[in-house]
Parts: sequence; C-alpha cells; structure tokens
Amino acid sequence: MKSLLAKLALCFALALWAPAAWGQKASAVPLIPAANWQMTGSRTADLSAISQYGGDPAIEREYNTETVEIRQFKLDSTAATVLVETTADPSTAYGLLTVYWNDQTAPVSGMHFAGISPQGALMARGPVFFRIPRSSENVLSDDNLLTLLSYLSSSQPAARSTSLPAPLPSAGLIPGSEKYLLGPQSAQRALPSFRTDLLGFSQGAEAMMGAYSQAGGSPAIVLAITYPTPQIARARYGEMESILGKQNGEVERFYGKRLGSFVIVVLNPNSDATARKLADAFSLSGGVTTDERYPGDKPLTVQVMELIVNNILFVFILSGIAVGGGLLVFVSKRLARKWFPESNWITPEDGELTVLRLR
Repeated sequence: MKSLLAKLALCFALALWAPAAWGQKASAVPLIPAANWQMTGSRTADLSAISQYGGDPAIEREYNTETVEIRQFKLDSTAATVLVETTADPSTAYGLLTVYWNDQTAPVSGMHFAGISPQGALMARGPVFFRIPRSSENVLSDDNLLTLLSYLSSSQPAARSTSLPAPLPSAGLIPGSEKYLLGPQSAQRALPSFRTDLLGFSQGAEAMMGAYSQAGGSPAIVLAITYPTPQIARARYGEMESILGKQNGEVERFYGKRLGSFVIVVLNPNSDATARKLADAFSLSGGVTTDERYPGDKPLTVQVMELIVNNILFVFILSGIAVGGGLLVFVSKRLARKWFPESNWITPEDGELTVLRLR
C-alpha cells in the first residue's frame, strides 16, 4: 500500500513539472566564439625583431625577456602573427603588459590580463607575454583576435595574484592606467616629463604607477616606489624632495612621503588636500612569519634516503609502543590476580570459553 502511494505521488509531481519544463527553451550562451586556429610555423627571433611589431627592445631587456618566438597562425583564409615573449617570472610579463597598454586598449571580458586595441591584442599568462599585431596587409577583426586569445590562453595558465605586484588603491583609479615600471626606459615612456633618474632603478627600485581622477583638470599621477632597504628609500626620497621641490612650474606639482622602504609620490595634484588624500591611502603594516627549515646542500637522493630511514624508525617506535602496551596489560593482570583476586580486571583461568562451531 505504501509503495502504491509513493508511486502515485511521484507521477503527480512529474505531471506538474512537465508543462513548465516543456515551456522552457534550452539556450547556450557562448562566452567566446568557437574557432579552430592552426599554427603553421614558428621561429626564434632576436629582441631587435620586436621593433617591427610595435615593441621596444630596450624595454624588453629591462623586463628580462629571455626568448622571443614568432608564431604563424591561420584560420580559414585569415592569417595572424603572434609574438611569444618568455620572461623571468609572471610579474615581469605583467609589467610588459602594463607598459604597452594604452588609452585605446579595451580589456577582454571574462579574460584576465588581456586587451584589444586598434594596434592589435596583448595578453600576459604566467611568465609569457603575447603580442598579436595588426597590419595593413593582415587585417584582423576583434572577433578573430578574441578567438585567438582564447586559443592561446588555454595553453598557458594565468598567474596567481600572489605572484604579481601589490595593486594600487582602487578608489578613484582610472582603469587601465596602472604601470609596473622596472627601468628608466619604461619609466620615461610612462612619465615623459618626469626625471626618471631620481627613481633609482640602478639601486633596485621598482615602481607601480597609476592615474587618479580629480575634479577640474588632468588626473593626478601616483607613484608607489619600492626599494631594497629603508636606507636607500630615505636617500632617494631626500633627493627627490630637494630637487623637485625647487622646480616650480617646470614639472608637475610634487608631494610625497616615505614609509619604511617605500616612497609614495603624487604628481600634478590640484591641491595639497587631494595629494594628501591620495598619499594617505597607502599604509605600512608588518608581521612575523616563520621560515621553513633550510634543507641544506645535501643531494636529493640523500634526502630521500633519510626520509625512508626516518619512516622505518617511526614504524619501529610504534611497534615498540604496541609491544610495551601488551606487556603492561599482561603484568597488570598477573599482579591483580595475586593482590586483587575478586577484581573484574582479571579473568579466572578456568573461566568459560565461547566456541563458535562454524562449518
């Protein structure tokens, strides 16, 4: 009876659900159009070849570009050239992306660290920087670039945020204005009217730059410069303050502060209040973390053998504990039989034994 009622309830539920299901139309929304790009050729090139595709070899050297590979792709009758630049780490590939990202570059929806402009497409994936140039002989539509970027991104995972430079404060930041600067060439490209020699790249400086909107006028430029030590930061900031503070009208208005080994510089603010607000968005906090034990200079084989021996010793220790526990129980029962014969802890030797006769 219960089974019959359950079946009737199931049929009733299906009858109610079916019209609603039939009324819905199945739809699929492709995020990126499907395309079957095929690589038709590949060759290794020198850094000087980058100048033919809108790049600057001097900037690539600043970002430690190790190899440049020029790949040829084809989709039906459409051909494309892709420059694959392998850098030292994900942060340098990200830096190249920010340097060549301009006001005409639009970010690709649903794809991190990728953009399309009238000059072509840019993308950073891990330590690899991709450049897809447009030319008069090879006209690529935005859809072609989008599908090709999707094809390339599937072959190289994106970098984790922890391996990239710390982002600038987002309040008022103009999207796409971030620049990660590692040398005087890239800094001169991003700040043509600023004395980039004052930043101290020869002393290990790294800089994040961003443009912030402000009322009435051009945006303010914020530089967050990192130095290896607080002593270097103090010296560089003192030089900037003494030189830039005396040049009224020749460069942008200067305002800055030092936080340990960091220097925050605000250029072209419309007022001291705006500059102070932008600079105060940065704060310095510290923490203590424990370092992992240094494995030493032992070969990997020796380390693996030590691990195996330690595991064997651990098994012997566990076995010894088990044997010792059994002996302790045996001795305790013997002593209890002698001193506490009526205790429940012991079992008489002539006690009953249950035997299971299994066949």
